[in-house]
Amino acid sequence: MIPLKDLFQPHRIVMMVLFAAFVLWCALSLRWDWIPAYMPLAIQGLWTTLWLLVASVVLGFALAVPLGLAQAVGPRYLAWPARVFCTVIRGTPLLLQIWLLYYGLGSLFPQFPWIRSSELWPYLRQAWPYALTALTLSYAGYEGEILRGAFSGVAKGQLEAARAFGMPRRTIFRRIWLPQAIRNVLPTLGGETILQLKATPLVATITVIDIYAVSSRVRSDTFIVYEPLLLLAVVYIVIAMIIGQLFAWVERQVPQ
Repeated sequence: MIPLKDLFQPHRIVMMVLFAAFVLWCALSLRWDWIPAYMPLAIQGLWTTLWLLVASVVLGFALAVPLGLAQAVGPRYLAWPARVFCTVIRGTPLLLQIWLLYYGLGSLFPQFPWIRSSELWPYLRQAWPYALTALTLSYAGYEGEILRGAFSGVAKGQLEAARAFGMPRRTIFRRIWLPQAIRNVLPTLGGETILQLKATPLVATITVIDIYAVSSRVRSDTFIVYEPLLLLAVVYIVIAMIIGQLFAWVERQVPQ
């Protein structure tokens, strides 16, 4: 946090005045009368963005742990598939992965009668499972590679000392290896989570109504261009700041 005496430096005061003038100009000169009509849809879109972000980060990280561990110390028959998966995910655009899942699997499933008659069909015919799957796999691919380095970076002496004391392998992993690996990647996790937030608008291309899709609908319905985009930018900035502060708080709680 910036100290109070540094906050009131002349150049900071000028920047704050210019920013306040810009906000005042936006409030008085631009059109905001469309907000009440689209507020329920905007809340629904914001909720979709948030739950897609949280679910894909949690599921992606859970998948990234075995991917990173397999690449770091796993046998070859596990390390190679994990490495190929991370390479494919990191080497292809997320938009392409979303379209391959939605237009590929989405058009393949209806050809099997047993899938159409199963209890999963009401979900498989919607777009959000494919969006969530693509976001999860993307996050897992990037974090799996990062965790590979984190697992390899844990001091071998600590692991050997734990084995010398007769500690079981699962206990070593749960109490020594995994906590230290997560501590090493916490700053990167915060940045990757913010990048994941900025990747969520891609789901709008397969008819998922997130906050970006709501902004696009406002522009197409009212022909108002800048106001929805400015408000959308504010929403993403606020969410990114909350994510950054949350990870900073977690980093402060973890003992060094």
